[in-house]
Amino acid sequence: MSDKILVTYASRIGSTAGVAEAIGKTLTDNGAQVDVRRMEEVTDLTPYAAVVAGSAIRGKQWLPEAMQFMRTHQAALRQKPFAAFLVCMTLAMKNGEKYRPHVAAFLDPVRAAVRPVSEGLFAGALDIGKLPSFSDRLKFRLSVLFGVWQEGDHRDWKAIRDWADGLRPLLQSR
Repeated sequence: MSDKILVTYASRIGSTAGVAEAIGKTLTDNGAQVDVRRMEEVTDLTPYAAVVAGSAIRGKQWLPEAMQFMRTHQAALRQKPFAAFLVCMTLAMKNGEKYRPHVAAFLDPVRAAVRPVSEGLFAGALDIGKLPSFSDRLKFRLSVLFGVWQEGDHRDWKAIRDWADGLRPLLQSR
């Protein structure tokens, strides 16, 4: 096994992929060897000393493929330092920070499978044109119309980099 870190993610429209790339770049800039890969591409965790896994949130949950990744690799993840993150538009709402404890609970199923050494909670980006279904586009258009959300990129790149900056020592702690 090397000292390589895997940053893996599940994303629907690319917002979470961008967060994963930023985490990977920050870890690399800090001297780590890093692979950034979609969860569906990961079949073996043996080459990695640590894992950072994240998912977009839909319906107050990690995406199904993200939870499948956790179930498939649970035993291996319990043997390595593991950090988790999520990307959720609830944090982009007006006064979104007051929802942080509620959003943090979306990680409960992940915590039940593997205890993270660190957790990152980040707002996402809303590009209604990228939403796959008509019903989702309609729901979000109405939400924007009523002021629940604003379309655009709400990711806080500094907060993402700051969280990733603090990961390296935690991921080498075992």
